Amino acid sequence: MRKAVDFDGTLAEYHGFKGADVLGDPIPVMVERVLGWMENDDDVVICTARAHPSNGDEAQVAIDAIREWCVTHLGRELEVTCMKDPLMEEIYDDRAVTVEENTGRILTEGFEEKLDDEPDSIGEFLS
Repeated sequence: MRKAVDFDGTLAEYHGFKGADVLGDPIPVMVERVLGWMENDDDVVICTARAHPSNGDEAQVAIDAIREWCVTHLGRELEVTCMKDPLMEEIYDDRAVTVEENTGRILTEGFEEKLDDEPDSIGEFLS
């Protein structure tokens, strides 16, 4: 199984951007989860906005730093990307909202209440 995990705020602590190669400490629960996946021979990928081409040369700096972080904290280098792909069966991310397939129904607990507090349209939001 191919699993993707976000880096900042999910696998590593994040307290604001401080540089492409400045990475947070590991989040123990997620590190243990990822190690379990690896032990299970799951294909694990780091999916992070830090690797996006719009970041220019900093994207490669971030990718290299994350790969080193993985060796230090996970025992081996993992693929680092900014792209979802059709082989990813599960994606773990601190900013994601789970939506039921083919319905648009929000499954993330407590998020629907948050939507009730949001403006009904983008026009309302911008005004």
